[in-house]
Amino acid sequence: MAAGVDLDARPKLRKHERRKHILLELRLRPHVRISELAERFRVSTETVRRDLEKLSADGLLDRAHGGASALVSGHYPSFDQRAVSRMAEREQIGRTAADLVQAGETLMIDSGSTTVQMARFLAFNGTPCTVLTNSFPVAMALGQSDAAKVILCPGDYLPSESAVVGTDTIEFLERHTVDRCLIGASGLSEDGPSEAVRGFAAIKRAMVRRSGVAHLLADSQKFGRKGLARIGNLSDITSIVCDRPPDEGLAKSLRHSNVEVLVAQ
Repeated sequence: MAAGVDLDARPKLRKHERRKHILLELRLRPHVRISELAERFRVSTETVRRDLEKLSADGLLDRAHGGASALVSGHYPSFDQRAVSRMAEREQIGRTAADLVQAGETLMIDSGSTTVQMARFLAFNGTPCTVLTNSFPVAMALGQSDAAKVILCPGDYLPSESAVVGTDTIEFLERHTVDRCLIGASGLSEDGPSEAVRGFAAIKRAMVRRSGVAHLLADSQKFGRKGLARIGNLSDITSIVCDRPPDEGLAKSLRHSNVEVLVAQ
């Protein structure tokens, strides 16, 4: 058993007690697994999963593949941290978004854990296309297919994001025009999509400007959230690809702005 709080000797815990112990465990180590917690608490994995979903919804931890991770105080989660969060939802969105791309199209794809999933499915589909990206993981995923021509943007490298940003990146994007862009966001509200990292927001805005069609890839946890920097208005987006429909308030704003909602299956 991994080091941490020993719950084996305790009587069966109530719901609020389990959740208190989960948060205590995450103060001692950065990650906990569902299977381990279920064994400790002597409950089903589904019960633990519900506990983690509630704590995540309350903003007390981050869901990760197979478990949960501690929040990084005062720090935007790194690419690696986001990549293991809500993996199933990201894969669904990525598969649906990849199917939007037509053979022979030109694309811009930004850095993000969901856009990487889309790039993987695009490579798997073998769709012939030309892609401009500021993301090394996106470029590497597309590199698995001989059908994709990848153009990596210049710029200042951010190790935590495995991506480039800055004026060189934006100026490079502004010199090109593509059929469509596929971007992510930290939040999506009635005010429009937004981003926690200002440098990435500027890149996303440039991609939207230089694209005939703009698709936003966003899992449902982004609904209602507002990041530090606005990417643009809802009307700047052609469609959003998500894992479940937005609530009525956001859905009404999307309809008013003629934004198509594509729910991944």
